[in-house]
Amino acid sequence: GSSPAPASSASSSGDKGQRALNDATAGAVSGCVARFIVGPLDVLKIRFQVQTEPVSRRAATATLSGGSLPKYTGIMQALGTIIREEGVVALFRGMVPGQLLTIPYCAIQFVTAHQAKTFAKESGMLDSPFGPFVSYLSGATAGVAATVGSYPFDLLRTTLAAQGEPRVYNNMFDAARAIVNQKGFGGLYCGLKPTLVEIVPYAALQFGLYDTLNKGMTNARYRAMASMTWQKPPDRNNMPANPAQQFLCGFLSGVCAKLGTHPLDVAKKRYQIAGLARNATYGASIDQSVTKSLLRCLYNIWKYEGLRGLYKGATPSLLKSAPQAAVTFSVYEMVLRKLQKTS
Repeated sequence: GSSPAPASSASSSGDKGQRALNDATAGAVSGCVARFIVGPLDVLKIRFQVQTEPVSRRAATATLSGGSLPKYTGIMQALGTIIREEGVVALFRGMVPGQLLTIPYCAIQFVTAHQAKTFAKESGMLDSPFGPFVSYLSGATAGVAATVGSYPFDLLRTTLAAQGEPRVYNNMFDAARAIVNQKGFGGLYCGLKPTLVEIVPYAALQFGLYDTLNKGMTNARYRAMASMTWQKPPDRNNMPANPAQQFLCGFLSGVCAKLGTHPLDVAKKRYQIAGLARNATYGASIDQSVTKSLLRCLYNIWKYEGLRGLYKGATPSLLKSAPQAAVTFSVYEMVLRKLQKTS
């Protein structure tokens, strides 16, 4: 995101503490705004992913002759079905645990990413052969820290969003109590390992590509300004921020990161809800397709459902993750600028 503050011997721990607080605040606000905007798409994405039958309408028609019709066959059909059966409020189901997940997640993520970049700068890594990869490594580190810090909310959000009607759990506390009774406190971290396997490449790509694209676009803007003889360009390192550029870079990094890691997300969701009480007619056969091994789970999905199975829910997932990344990065940068002006 924004370039790390200059690390000089004069920079006190107070400055670093203030910067961490600013990062946490800007991260929390950006995550909160983005989550509210894309909440309904998240519910759709999870419903598609945990349905083992094909999602497309063509496949649904073919299934009619020999088997049961899938519950959800497309985005508009799924929206209509959910609103008709469960009301508009169902599209925001899991919003509270979603916000409780997103706020600490984004706060921890942006603080850690900045700290990691600052550490890399102070230790001379930027000038080493690893220099170009610092943003990717910082993103991966931030993803791990944020995931471990907020994981139970992720599990509860998935559990609440995945259930249809009749509902098994009434609210987050109900679901948490049932999981702890059934599996102990460790149950709240069920599926953490496959989540980390997914989040490391996802966060690395998202942060790395965001910085790479931003740098490329800023350099292009600098060259364009430098070519205009009547306008003396500002110092390359002090180019004014461009919110539209930050939004676009966030959007593109979100698309690429999601396409690269979506199959891992599908496998993770199957893993998370295995063994949890479910509505018998929907997602009932998932237990058989999930094993302890994430690779085995990926292989089984590929074997029985094909490549389409690995990218099930990819459309609503992209519709969700691309704008979410765009809003998260641009709102983070905007709030951070405001905070740095006042602090």
